[in-house]
Amino acid sequence: MLGQLHDLDLHLLRLFACVVECGGFSAAQGELGLSQSSISQQMAKLETRLGYRLCNRGKAGFGLTPKGEQLLLATRGLFKSIEQFRQQSNGVAGRLLGEVRLGLSEALDPGVLQNVAEAIRRFRQRDQSVRIEMISAMTGEMERLLLQHRLDLAIGYFSRVQHAFDYQQLFSETQHLYCGRGHPLFAEANPDLQALQRADKVDHGYRLLKNHEPLSGVPGSACSQQVEATLTFILSGQHIGYLPSHFARTWEDRGLLKALRPQDLSYDVGFYLARHRAQAPGDAQQAFEQDLLAAFAPPQ
Repeated sequence: MLGQLHDLDLHLLRLFACVVECGGFSAAQGELGLSQSSISQQMAKLETRLGYRLCNRGKAGFGLTPKGEQLLLATRGLFKSIEQFRQQSNGVAGRLLGEVRLGLSEALDPGVLQNVAEAIRRFRQRDQSVRIEMISAMTGEMERLLLQHRLDLAIGYFSRVQHAFDYQQLFSETQHLYCGRGHPLFAEANPDLQALQRADKVDHGYRLLKNHEPLSGVPGSACSQQVEATLTFILSGQHIGYLPSHFARTWEDRGLLKALRPQDLSYDVGFYLARHRAQAPGDAQQAFEQDLLAAFAPPQ
C-alpha cells in the first residue's frame, strides 16, 4: 500500500495512465520514449508499491484488472486536482503566472513565424509574469510531448487521428513535387505519370503525407521525416519528392530545383493548433491560445 505520496509515485502513476491511454506496453513505447522492458519494469514497481496487480498482459492482449480500473479513476482524479491546485495558486490577484510550452513544426513559412511573434507580442502586453518555452520538432515528436504533458500547445501538420487531442486549423501549406538539377526529369517540360512513377521517390515517415500526397503509393529507396533531409535527397539529382513551396522557392530561384506538374500533382496540408484535451489549461495557457488564434485569424 502507498503511504505518503512521493515524486516517484506520481511518475509511476503518469506512466500507468499513459500505458492505458495507448492501449498497452508496446503501443506506449513511442509516447513514453522508453523500451517495452523498461515500461514493464516500472509497472511492476508500481504494482509492488501498491500491493496488487493492475493489468493482465499476455496472448489475450492488454487489459486492466478491476483494481486497475479503480486506480485509473483515482489517478485521473488526482492529476485533475493537482492541475486545479496549480491553476488556483498561479491565478492569485488576476496576474498570469507559470509557463507556456509551445511546439512548432520545422521549416515554417516566414509569415507563419510572424503570426506566432504577433501572438507573443499580444500576450506580453497582458498582466503576466510567464515563462514561454518554444521548441521546433517533427510532428511525431510533438505528439509524444503533448501526450506526456511536456508541451501545452503545438502547431504542426497533425494527422488528427489522435483522439487525446483537440485540434484547431490555423493555416494551410502548399506542397509541390520537385526534382533536382541533374535528374533526368529536370529538362522535361511536362513529364508523364509513368516516368514519375518510375522515378526513385523520397518517402515520408509521417503517415499524414503518405495518405494525402499524390503518388503516395510509389515506393522509394530514400526516406525522411524532415524537410531539410528531403531537400538534400532531391538536390542529389537522384530522387524526386515533395517539399513546401515556400521552402523550395530559394532553391528554385537558383536553378537547383524544379516543380514537376504543379498544376495537378501539388496538394495542400492543413496545419493545426493541438493540445491534450485531458490537460486542463491554466489561465496563462488559455490566454496564449487565445492570442495565437487571434494572430492567425483572417483579416476582417
